This record gives sequence, C-alpha cells and structure tokens, in this order.
Amino acid sequence: MRVGLVLGEVWNGFRRNLSVVISVVLVTFVSLTFVGAAILMQLQIQQMKTFWFDRAQVAVYLCTDYDQSATCSGTDAGEEEIAAVQAALDSDTLAPYIEDTFFVDHEQAYEEFTKQFEGNPIVEITRPEQLNQTFWIKLKDPSRSDIIQETFAGIPGVQSVSDQRSLLDRIFLFLGVASYTAIAIAGLMLIAAMLLISTTIRLSAYSRRREIGIMRLVGASNRFIQTPFILEGIIAALIGAVLASAASVAIVKFFVQGFLAQEVPFTSYITVEQSLVVPPILVLVGVVLSAIAAKIAITRYLRV
Repeated sequence: MRVGLVLGEVWNGFRRNLSVVISVVLVTFVSLTFVGAAILMQLQIQQMKTFWFDRAQVAVYLCTDYDQSATCSGTDAGEEEIAAVQAALDSDTLAPYIEDTFFVDHEQAYEEFTKQFEGNPIVEITRPEQLNQTFWIKLKDPSRSDIIQETFAGIPGVQSVSDQRSLLDRIFLFLGVASYTAIAIAGLMLIAAMLLISTTIRLSAYSRRREIGIMRLVGASNRFIQTPFILEGIIAALIGAVLASAASVAIVKFFVQGFLAQEVPFTSYITVEQSLVVPPILVLVGVVLSAIAAKIAITRYLRV
C-alpha cells in the first residue's frame, strides 16, 4: 500500500470537508472532556476517602439538661457517668481498638461553637450547658466503629454515639452521583461524536465518488479504498482527544491545585502526576470509537 497516496487522500478529505472535520474535533473534544472530568472526579473521591476515613472519629455525646431520651431524662451527665465512660474506653476490652481519645466539656464545646458560627445570631441565644460534652475517639481501624456504638448505646449519661464515617458516606454518595452523571453525559456526547464521524466519512466518500469508482475499475482492494477514510476519522478524533487530555490536566493544575488546594486546604487533592493517567485513556477511547464509526460508515457506503 502506497503511504504517500493514502495520506494525500486523507488531506483531500480534510480540505473538502474542513468545516465538518472541525465539528468532529469539537464534539470529540467536549465529549472526551466530560469523560476526563468523570475520571478525575472518581480519582478525587478515592483520594478524599483515603484522607478522611483515616481521620474519621467516633463521637460519644453525653446528656445535657435539655435531653429527654431514655438514657438522659433531662439530666446533665455527671462526674460519675463521665468517669464510667472514660473507664470503659481505658478498659482492656476497648483499648486495643483505640488509638487516641480526648474529652470536650461544655466550655470547650461552646468555644468551638462560637468559632464555627461567628457572626450568626444563634451564638447569642446559645449557652454552654446546652451543648453536649463529648468523648472524641480515634480508632486504629476506623471500620470497627460498631464496637464503640455497641458498647455505649443505651448506657446512662450517653445521649448518642455518632460515627463520622456515616456522614462522609453521604457526601461521597453525592459526589459519586455527580460523577456518574458526568459519565452519562459523556456517553451521549460520544454517541453524537460517532454519528458525526460517520456522517463526515459519508460526505467525504460522496465527494470523491468518481475517484472511488476509478479505483474500483483498476482493481483497488476495499482495504486500500477504506483506509484513507478511516484515517480521516481517527485523526480528527485524535486531535479532539489530545485537546481533551490537555484540558483535563489543565483542570487539575490550574483549578484543583492552583485554586482549591490554596483556598480550601482542609482535604487532600489529586496531583498533576495522578491526572496523567487520564490522557492515555481519552486517546484510546477517541481512536477506538472513531475507527469503529469510520469503518462502519465507509463499509456501508461501498456496499450501496
């Protein structure tokens, strides 16, 4: 197969259908950018899970004078009940599972409350004794929080036991839904890109119908005739995939690391190095789908 002749036919196809080729590049770019965003979001979710789940703590909230639950009955947890909880945490049963604990009394809880809600009118109507005294427990294995919950559930002086992991799960569920939504949109855009590639190939083949007829008369094989058209689709999609790859890495460099990591530094973010796994995936997806769309389109055209 003469490479120069094939590449010449590819160039002619681009030149004759330049506007449509640009449309293919743009649609592929947008669709694969959505794919890249979905992959980056999944990487970020995993990064945040690793960061937060390792730091997740279990909170044992003690009763206040305003609690009417069965274990409280409107009575603030006294020194004996606090000492009983501390003794249980220090016992041989729980000690092997606990890495660290610290106790927050009413005044400490109120101080933290005023910092979090500074400027909010609720601070003016809240008193320290309304806030729960709390034992914060960091486990060696955060997944074993059920041991703490079973130990302190229903004992006098304890209002409730809360595992931060359950709250984080809800946040990550929301982020996961957003990621899957991006994947769904990307899927629709990829279908649109494949249809546009198919249309481009048909237009290109129609504009060169006389050349195709001549090649058939001189005995050119279907493979030789099809190759330039398939390459047209692959090259157009490849350009879009490269642009989408650059956009994905740029999102991490300038938005994630350049903005979020500076303005919202309370969590861990994916790095530019981690985002480099995305470009090969986008290029592979773009090339494979475009090759399939172009192959189907030109094969159907030649059969007509």
